[in-house]
Amino acid sequence: MLHILDIVGTAVFAASGALSASRKGMDIIGFCLLAAVTGIGGGTLRDVLLGVQPVSWLMQPGVILLCFGVALVSFFTAHHLESRERVLLWADAVGLAVFCVTGTQHALAAGASPIAAVLMGAVTATFGGIIRDVLCNEKPLILYKEIYVTAAAAGAVVYVTTVPFMPDPRIAEILGLLTAFMARAGGLVASLSLPTYAKRPARPQETGRP
Repeated sequence: MLHILDIVGTAVFAASGALSASRKGMDIIGFCLLAAVTGIGGGTLRDVLLGVQPVSWLMQPGVILLCFGVALVSFFTAHHLESRERVLLWADAVGLAVFCVTGTQHALAAGASPIAAVLMGAVTATFGGIIRDVLCNEKPLILYKEIYVTAAAAGAVVYVTTVPFMPDPRIAEILGLLTAFMARAGGLVASLSLPTYAKRPARPQETGRP
């Protein structure tokens, strides 16, 4: 099931990258680039941090072809969507939920501790989106009040803490997926957010005695 989830997560994140390219009016190369970096960016950083060699997608050319295929389909169909931004946000939520679990699974399989595996799950789920947002000159969601990396970490924690007790690991996968997706969906639907730093007026400079 891990392989299937990896494919689903890659395709959905690639679609979110391609939709970002459509919103910015990019050409087909831009579509392919954003689809690829969004689809494989998080997994690439995870493998590098875990010392996995070679990086997984280098041995699986079908992953890149999947990203390019999604980009091509999006290039010719994205204009039919009434609200590309809304579709982008929900596609991103699905990708985040899938990758936080698969990233955690890959980390555990590589021998990482549970805490490190949770961090790797969050990295896998968010880093591709960060690259996408930076290339599109957008504010990365992870750096502001959006419930984003929090949702990914929550899903990873649920998976790590439940999988040892489940007769079937797929139950833990589903629980982790649902946790991450519902947390992100709560932020989108109910406008839930994290507190942000409130700017305060600068203190007046103290003047020394004459």
